[in-house]
Amino acid sequence: MQSDKTSIPAATVPVPSRRRFPVQWLGVLPFAVFVTLFLIMPTMKIVLGAFQTPDGTLTLDNIRGLFTPSIMAAYWISIKISLASAILGCIIGFGVSSAVVLGGLPQWIRGPLLTFSGVASNFAGVPLAFAFLATLGPVGLLTVFLKTQLGLDLRLLGFNLLSFWGLTLTYLFFQIPLMVLIITPALDGLKREWREAAEILGATGPQYWRMVAFPILFPSLLGTLALLFANAFGAVATAIALTGSSLNIVPILLFAQIRGDVLGDPHLGYALAFGMIVITGIANAIYIWLRARSERWLK
Repeated sequence: MQSDKTSIPAATVPVPSRRRFPVQWLGVLPFAVFVTLFLIMPTMKIVLGAFQTPDGTLTLDNIRGLFTPSIMAAYWISIKISLASAILGCIIGFGVSSAVVLGGLPQWIRGPLLTFSGVASNFAGVPLAFAFLATLGPVGLLTVFLKTQLGLDLRLLGFNLLSFWGLTLTYLFFQIPLMVLIITPALDGLKREWREAAEILGATGPQYWRMVAFPILFPSLLGTLALLFANAFGAVATAIALTGSSLNIVPILLFAQIRGDVLGDPHLGYALAFGMIVITGIANAIYIWLRARSERWLK
């Protein structure tokens, strides 16, 4: 005999889900370790060392030492070199990039140019200093050629590679390619419809650049200028390898303080490095802010 009772299914008991290990973070783990060991920890040591004496007590004497005339002069020379190389790098790099993107040059030039720019923007230090000494040094290839074949003596004309303009010219080797790499995507973001609309309304080419293109690119240009300034201001190996102690700039002065000579003061060197971190940090913050503004226009 069948029962009239309706069978009620048993209540489903929820099974607790296991928490999965975020495997996707494993890809960035080596980068995080690298940044922690070689960027964050050394930076913290520099910041703490700038406010300490050799015995570990806190002091502001190292920061006060930055305002001595010799150190202020070194910062001023470094700022002028960085600003000069940044401005020239922006102007020349913008001309090169606009010629490729908007100037109607063959498209096959763009690939090799960007490849070279990617390599040259990271070419610095002793190899770059040697390349310029071998080319424009006192007995460099181009210097000797101009003197023997054309009768032009660069020394008599006032050019010296181991000087303000010599170091600025050397910095341009990696400043111009960096400008090309950064400004090319911004030029690509200029929509063709904007130029067509300007031409329909009767605008000439200069008017289009002055009233449409340049205001859109202006944040990118200023941001790139700030980035190039920070890039040149933080260049250490190239300046030391090229000029040695003949030019009193902050990286060379910093090297003299921390290399362990009798007159060296490592904690004053920490303060010098701390000042460089502050200046480059401000420049990079300006670049990030201006780039974020320009990207809103180019989207």
